[in-house]
Amino acid sequence: MGVFKKEKIYPGQHNIESIVQAFSQYLQNDGWKVQYKTEDGKAIIQAQKGGILRDIFAADRALQFTFEQTPEGLKVVAGVGKWVQNLGVTVIEALIYTPLLAVDVPEMLWTEHVESQIMKELDRIVNT
Repeated sequence: MGVFKKEKIYPGQHNIESIVQAFSQYLQNDGWKVQYKTEDGKAIIQAQKGGILRDIFAADRALQFTFEQTPEGLKVVAGVGKWVQNLGVTVIEALIYTPLLAVDVPEMLWTEHVESQIMKELDRIVNT
């Protein structure tokens, strides 16, 4: 069992709020249940989806994307985290620094659905 996560830094300064809104809209249009919070140059998006990925995401699991503007650029970490009820009232720093969950995810599903599809769309959003 391992933690499946991807970390990426996009060089330069970025408007986190517009990126989070556009990415959240993409996920919602793709059938994901989405919640997000942006605060003080940091943001978190949580997304849940049934269907082919239901084995990965139990009722308390979600894809989790954290965003933080650093001196090197926009740091994005994608992984599997615990779905938090009422994310809007949760302290964002506690979520950003909470370790991602160790879940048994078939690598093929992770690669195909997260890295090959979702992260490519995030690349497109950030680079436009």
